[in-house]
Amino acid sequence: MHRVVKISKGLDINLKGAPAAEFVSIEPAKLYALMPADFTRVTPKVVVKPEDVVKAGDPLFFDKENPEIQFVSPVSGKVVAVNRGERRRVLSIVVESDGKFESVEYKAKDVLSLSAEEVKADLLKAGLFGFIRQRPYDVIATPGDAPRTIFVSAFDSKPLAVDFEVALKGNEEDFQTGLDALSRIAPVCLGIRDDQKSTALNVAKNVKTTIFSGPHPAGNVGVQINKTQPVNKGEIVWTIGAEEVIFIGRLFNRGKIDFTRTIALVGSEVKNPAYSSALLGAQITNLLSGRLDDKYELRVIDGNVLTGKVTTTEGFLGAFSNEITVIPEIMGGDEMLGWAMPRFSMYSTSRSYFSWLSPKRKYAIDARIKGGERHMIMSNEYDKVFPMDIYPEYLIKAIITGNIDKMEQLGIYEVAPEDFALCEFVDSSKLELQRIVREGLDKLRAEMC
Repeated sequence: MHRVVKISKGLDINLKGAPAAEFVSIEPAKLYALMPADFTRVTPKVVVKPEDVVKAGDPLFFDKENPEIQFVSPVSGKVVAVNRGERRRVLSIVVESDGKFESVEYKAKDVLSLSAEEVKADLLKAGLFGFIRQRPYDVIATPGDAPRTIFVSAFDSKPLAVDFEVALKGNEEDFQTGLDALSRIAPVCLGIRDDQKSTALNVAKNVKTTIFSGPHPAGNVGVQINKTQPVNKGEIVWTIGAEEVIFIGRLFNRGKIDFTRTIALVGSEVKNPAYSSALLGAQITNLLSGRLDDKYELRVIDGNVLTGKVTTTEGFLGAFSNEITVIPEIMGGDEMLGWAMPRFSMYSTSRSYFSWLSPKRKYAIDARIKGGERHMIMSNEYDKVFPMDIYPEYLIKAIITGNIDKMEQLGIYEVAPEDFALCEFVDSSKLELQRIVREGLDKLRAEMC
């Protein structure tokens, strides 16, 4: 029997535009981009130039601090641009697909016969190691480390997120092989949701499975770590997304690179929200073409509404993104009497509107902040939606004041910016909590390393 962990604190934001459990066929993109900023605290060294011809799996750049960690092209074709910003910072490497989708060839292997070092070497060579992150600091893992545990969350509880059981269908064997490969490096802990029925999840081999129930952020791997095996000072754990586990399985089962993802096209401004398939880094123009409502000015988000980043219809899928969300930028303009006007159709966590009387109703929420930043933290606001055994308000204050000792005592080793996304959503003071946590983690890492 699996252990069951019930999460009571949290918040499910019911948004309009959830995807139907069906796939739509969309013409593959012509352009693909890899953006170094997606890989936290990687300093890129580009190894290609425009007009170079590459296959899927050929390196585009590597990390200067850890040169063995390389990041590879998702498709075969020609490099058309290396885009740089201020101080020659690398923004993206763009590859034009030749439509052949040829991959660098690897040998299919029985992963259970491999050592930990052999698995690491194959992941590094194939450009898959860069999808593994570590706690503390929530950065790309270091190959030379020996992690205590590797955590995989097989469900995403964020608003309008991909149902992993939909993505898993047809990929069960590759998912198990990916878990087997990771288990050669360190013990693997798999988190699943209480309503997931897939055999590949409930009877997965070579893992310790824990069942989670409750509202978001139950699906956050940070919450799952905190509730099962908290990270102590001096310990290192690795985390990896469930679809990236499938990437690893494809490498060892088929001997080739295949970065095909299941993408959710969601949001109140998407016509007929549904699933589609796309390669990592694909330009999203084809995904959204003819599918958007033009009633309002739109905000296109690469990812979900809580942790995603703003993009455009000509933008590219992020390396870790499996969702494109489209919501109104501003819906309806100015409002009579502002928050003081009684409303039934608008969402509020503070009962400012009467929408709290209809907890199951779905809402279309626009991108307005509806307030200004105040340099104060309201008591107990974060606690209501933060289920980790950490005092979030005190941790944020310690980060703001730069008190490293307090940050350590209050559990910063366990957290990542995404763990504070809900706190940021309900925060009356409109503080950018995810940015604050990221800055705190970077400062601590610089101090300790």
